[in-house]
Amino acid sequence: MPKALAIASETQLPSLVKEAAAALARATNAAEVLAARDLATATYDMAKRTARLQKAKKAHDELIGATYRVQADSLEIESLAKRRLADEYDAAQPAGATKGGRPKTVPDGNGFTADEAGLSRKQVFEARQMRDAIEQDPGIVRRALDQMLAAGAEPTRAGLKRAAADLPPTRPNLRAAVGTDSATAAERGNNLYETPPEATHTLLALESFLSTVKEPACGKGAISRLLEAAGYEVELSDLVDYGTCTRHGELQRVEDFLQSTPAGLESRESAAGAFLVGPDIATNPPYGAVLNAFVAHALRVHRPRKMALLLNLNFLCGFDDPDRCFAMDDNKPARVHIFTRRLPMMHRDGWDGNEASSRMNTAWFVWEMNDGGEYAGPMIANRVDWKDFQPAKAVPA
Repeated sequence: MPKALAIASETQLPSLVKEAAAALARATNAAEVLAARDLATATYDMAKRTARLQKAKKAHDELIGATYRVQADSLEIESLAKRRLADEYDAAQPAGATKGGRPKTVPDGNGFTADEAGLSRKQVFEARQMRDAIEQDPGIVRRALDQMLAAGAEPTRAGLKRAAADLPPTRPNLRAAVGTDSATAAERGNNLYETPPEATHTLLALESFLSTVKEPACGKGAISRLLEAAGYEVELSDLVDYGTCTRHGELQRVEDFLQSTPAGLESRESAAGAFLVGPDIATNPPYGAVLNAFVAHALRVHRPRKMALLLNLNFLCGFDDPDRCFAMDDNKPARVHIFTRRLPMMHRDGWDGNEASSRMNTAWFVWEMNDGGEYAGPMIANRVDWKDFQPAKAVPA
């Protein structure tokens, strides 16, 4: 990123958006379109960091909202640039080169390769998807971004793709074009995917907890029921009121975990000074845009002695999200129990269609506080097969 962008103040963000828009408007070739896209991307990244800093400082909602609008405008320019890049790239290929198989380089030098354009194969594919989506519905990008802004949500690339799935079923081709699931918003409901018991049986065989465990994304109790069966007391909460109860009849709390604060943290002493410790946590957290913030909030605010989260194995990767880096680099997990065999598919709550096989590799990520109150690793990767940890079936008498 250019140094000027890295140090620009929040008051300069709108002018950077205008500069990116002007650069795209005057672009006459692929290189100039790429430059405009890169400027929009850099502006978005800087606005994203600025918004998070504003939220950390508890800035006024209007200030945060203005920064969100910069993010939205930058994403719109980025999307339009992708459309142009797809057209530029396809126009440079020989007849038939873009149909079936990988795009080919033009032998006589009249075109350009993906590498020459600064694009990966995946980026070319995504650019074509965005181009096709915009051609079918020219207003889709702006409308989706405006919906996120109206809801007070941070505009993100992932949110842009998810929003396309909310279109009426009269546009099924558009939903497929942007790579989203075909389910409507009504069908997805609360996006509840119950944790398979195989996962929790494995966790209980490999890890032990204190007598009381928090389950802050309890859903309908898929994890908590097995924790209780193993003898643990469980504190239940979820953003959605599922009416889930403990074995003692205590109803779940309804709360946004990202806004929650723990009660009764225990103060302990170490050679380095005092530190706070909270109850253990075990859950399958919500994926998507809130996942990184969810994990970071748990470590930063709730300070569990031990925390086990069922996550996509890809959580090991990524470097451009400060919450992900906080959870994986600044506060290292102690253990990652990697499932060598994919877990049974976690189908959407209420799904009555054909049951598919899982395409996701998952693992239990376990953070454990040391005697000094730190999550310092070292991280140990442990390959496990969930079939080895399932309870024996009762033999008929």
